[in-house]
Amino acid sequence: MRMRIVSLSVLSAVAVSASLVSGCGSEDTTGGGVSTSQPLPAAADQASADGRGRYAEINGGRLYYESRGAGQPLILLHGGLSTAESTFGAFIPELSENRRVISVELQAHGHTPDRERPLSYESMADDVAALITHLNLGKADLFGYSLGGGVAMQVAARAPDLVGRLVVMSAPYRSDGWMPDTRAGMAAMEPDAMRDTPMYQLYRSVAPDPAGWTSLVTKTRQLLAQDYDWGAQLVKIQAPTLVLVAESDALYREHATDMVSRLDTGAAASARLEIVPSTTHYDIMYRSDLILPTLTSFLASATIR
Repeated sequence: MRMRIVSLSVLSAVAVSASLVSGCGSEDTTGGGVSTSQPLPAAADQASADGRGRYAEINGGRLYYESRGAGQPLILLHGGLSTAESTFGAFIPELSENRRVISVELQAHGHTPDRERPLSYESMADDVAALITHLNLGKADLFGYSLGGGVAMQVAARAPDLVGRLVVMSAPYRSDGWMPDTRAGMAAMEPDAMRDTPMYQLYRSVAPDPAGWTSLVTKTRQLLAQDYDWGAQLVKIQAPTLVLVAESDALYREHATDMVSRLDTGAAASARLEIVPSTTHYDIMYRSDLILPTLTSFLASATIR
């Protein structure tokens, strides 16, 4: 196991709020839409109303994704109650310069409609795995944050033949990896009480049915209240793995260290932990300027040992 600290500066709260409302404040300089330089399914997926992405029919539901760039595919999996753009908007322009970046919006999030099933890490992971097959990607790299990090771990464990490299940012492999105050906050989430938040404003701006907010928050709260332990599944992950954790994260540092140790002694080719100082669980995704060198080096390397 390797662990080092990436040097970062403090991000202001004003910048965080502004980025949430504006979709991370990053401009899409790649033209949006789906790149045709990579093979697509025989039946073209339906374009979204705004023309930025497409809908794939996956496991009996519709799954929204945007595709930019060309090359080795990288799938981005956003945080809970968020969107692909608001989580990864600061990363996408540079990442898509040399690879195909596919930003997915999970069940009930962003442009993706809800369906008649609970939210679960496993079902969302199966959706992502099915999308990889649907798009004829072969093996794809995964980069997931928070809830999306949990989904990414599940994809890598449940469908190891579909995952090349794995990046998990601020996500525990056990529910007790979250700090108690964080779990208490998750349990207290109420749809009406959150209608004044940037998350709700963002949801309203892109959701196919803005009335779905109540269902999204309720299902997310129910998901996050569940106890889980993926220790036995971590050892099945074959992909080299990079774990990114904020210095003041919502999960325990010791938990992240244990997670990497388990990955490193399991089927994974190697695992590595990066602690990002002067950041929290809620602003780490905005530090792309200093995370990207580590991230791109990891994704491009033949080995991380």
